[in-house]
Amino acid sequence: MITIIAAIAKNNALGKDNDLIWHLPADLKRFKNVTTGHPILMGRNTFESIGKPLPNRTTIIITRNKEYFKDGCLIANSLEEAIKLAENNEDIFIIGGAQIYKEAIEKDLVEQLDITQVHKEFEADVFFPEIDLNIWKETNREDFKADEKNKFDYSFVSFQKIAN
Repeated sequence: MITIIAAIAKNNALGKDNDLIWHLPADLKRFKNVTTGHPILMGRNTFESIGKPLPNRTTIIITRNKEYFKDGCLIANSLEEAIKLAENNEDIFIIGGAQIYKEAIEKDLVEQLDITQVHKEFEADVFFPEIDLNIWKETNREDFKADEKNKFDYSFVSFQKIAN
């Protein structure tokens, strides 16, 4: 199963200046729990914003640069090549960025969306593609109010691809 995992704002904002816009410890903890033990696919900019391979996950970086190398990571020159590198795994997670999300959805490579919806609009320079509810069906939702650790209301929402 190939799943996109992302945290997006009310206005579909993902990030600004190659960084996250908000800090939600609950989302980071959930991301770690969901992706640990599985391959994570990401674009080079996303990897560089993280800065290192994440522990207990196979990190696959997608870049057009044929010379690119990072210790402890696999390198792919296309999204399809990255998926091939991970295909012996039951669950594969695409973790960003915006370009990779858009390509994965447009090429119909994803079966599930695992979205943290942050219930606030933010100024951003990268955005998540619009989730078309004619294609995606919400299958699970957990809503949370802001608290002392998490400054914004948020929801964990799962979407499943609707079979044609």
